[in-house]
Amino acid sequence: MRKTTLDTVRNLGILAHVDAGKTTLTERVLFATGATHKRGEVHDGTTVTDFDPQERDRGITIFAAAVSCTWDSHRVNLIDTPGHVDFSAEVERSLRVLDGAVAVFDGVAGVEPQSESVWRQADRHGLPRIAFVNKLDRAGADFDKAVESIRTRLDTVPLVVQLPIGAEDGFRGVVDLVRLRALTWDDELRVGPVPEELLPEVRRRRRLLEETVAELLPDVVEEFFETGLSESTLTSALRELTRDGLGTVVLAGSAYRNRGVEPLLDAVIAYLPSPVDVPAVRGVDGEERRPDPDAPFSALAFKVTTTATGRLTFVRVYSGTLHKGQTVLVAGRAERVGRILRVQADRHTPVDHAVAGDIVAVVGLKSARTGTTLCDPAAPLSLEPPVSAEPVVSVAVEARTTADHARLAEALKHLVDEDPSLRVATDPETGQTVLSGMGELHLEVAVRKASLDHRVEITMGRPRVAYRETVATGVTGFVHRHVKQDGGQGQFAHVVLDTEPLEDGFEFRSTVTGGRVPQEFVRAVEQGCRDALAEGPLGHPVTGLRVTLTDGSTHVKDSSEMAFRTAGRLGLREALKAGAMTLLEPIAEVTVTVPEEYVGGVLGDLASRRGRIAGSEVRSGTTVVTASVPLAEMFGYVTRLRSRTQGRGTFTSRPTGYAAA
Repeated sequence: MRKTTLDTVRNLGILAHVDAGKTTLTERVLFATGATHKRGEVHDGTTVTDFDPQERDRGITIFAAAVSCTWDSHRVNLIDTPGHVDFSAEVERSLRVLDGAVAVFDGVAGVEPQSESVWRQADRHGLPRIAFVNKLDRAGADFDKAVESIRTRLDTVPLVVQLPIGAEDGFRGVVDLVRLRALTWDDELRVGPVPEELLPEVRRRRRLLEETVAELLPDVVEEFFETGLSESTLTSALRELTRDGLGTVVLAGSAYRNRGVEPLLDAVIAYLPSPVDVPAVRGVDGEERRPDPDAPFSALAFKVTTTATGRLTFVRVYSGTLHKGQTVLVAGRAERVGRILRVQADRHTPVDHAVAGDIVAVVGLKSARTGTTLCDPAAPLSLEPPVSAEPVVSVAVEARTTADHARLAEALKHLVDEDPSLRVATDPETGQTVLSGMGELHLEVAVRKASLDHRVEITMGRPRVAYRETVATGVTGFVHRHVKQDGGQGQFAHVVLDTEPLEDGFEFRSTVTGGRVPQEFVRAVEQGCRDALAEGPLGHPVTGLRVTLTDGSTHVKDSSEMAFRTAGRLGLREALKAGAMTLLEPIAEVTVTVPEEYVGGVLGDLASRRGRIAGSEVRSGTTVVTASVPLAEMFGYVTRLRSRTQGRGTFTSRPTGYAAA
């Protein structure tokens, strides 16, 4: 009974480029399965999964939302993922715990940049997928052209199992090429025979589908040549090809008009794997756990969020059974599970237990973070956490009022807990609090979320670049006397300094002879010079400097280490003012990867940012450009690059040092 239950579970995600229709499709799935009784609309802000105020304001999915529904006696756990490139980390965390996915493509645009990116993410996780070509009712929609873009752009073999009936405004249904029947929609689904005028094309496409399957699966070649593939053989072959990643079943429809949703659900059940069909989860030490409810408990936290009802930890249970009130090991600490909730976006239903294959939310865990393993204390296990990409954009944030400082710190802590792709740091030189993330929209959304959730007013700005200064022309024999007499013991120190440029860092040396400056005072002069490096004549820290103490003198009573330290500090400041200084700015080595057709625009943009091109290299259809660019010119670059390359360009950067500004 338990094995049968696991066989009837599907954990899948909806993946696509922004505005391809993921959320609308999710709404239609919930309506078709009876999970909701009214179709939600993105443009009305009435969808189940886009429940956050920012999602409804912007009309896009920002946060991955989990829902559950039932179809044909199977439980479908579904995660609607974001399509915007700034939220690719949210997609990555979801893919880590899923068994399969439905990739949605716009029938007009075909494969778009972000749909290509999320497809590659799914490739890395080895997720079986089926494709749904959406919006076939729109002007300019072309099913065959969309299928061809899947073939050429995604390096997969499309297994087309449907033929659209009608086009654009006249799209009214599909022909099922596996069961050879027509499915049409008016107000509801109608099943009938294939229209007479479509029979020749249907026979041709069915034969083409069988040929493609026979080429990929040698086991069915004999049946193909003798009698052609039967419905049952074709169905099992499509299931095997999908689950082994050798091909992608392609379906057609229009989610907005509620056409094609039921056969898509049938395909999810028929072709995508259940938890028992995927390989056993493996811990970092190599230990495997099968999806067995009687095995030791193990689960992975893939999302943490704070709600009005408390802190929710979303987990995928990989093995064993989790009961309400059970004690589990979380990041090395034993914690008690308060409640277990079946999730329907922002609505939750309490349950007593969760078994292997379930995706649920848990209340009561204080130590859990995204990527944390939960396990039975008697059988410890550590699972590989989702990969978190390095942030590429940073902004300075500060509380608008002094009273909000403490709340800002708390708000930023919650942000990082919930979204590990965000980083918070304090710039040691500027003192700014810097928030880093995957893009400017990502940061804008995060700051607004913190403001709304914690009722704190936050201002955003660009972080200041940490400049340096260095000596262009030094001085020789600069004399400084520090004399102070104001009652009691006075202070006296006399030093003679030379300054000269150094390639990097700071160096101090002494050439004083005859004991004119005792050794303990020489060390004090060096310390004073280091104190002076904190701020040079131009107002920035000093680097690339060599100082030589060439002479000096002492007073028998008034000389002390304090006096010589002060003389070193003030003397070097005056010596630097007497010479010539150069402002230095930080330089980043930038590596940009773009399709060949965008190289010219990218090179021109780098040149406009004072970038120096170091080289370029062509790698399998893409060009990798390397350049040195001032860091001050890199703010906003990620957005410019994406707009110039239609979201297909990526870049990495690393600091390489300083150069004259």
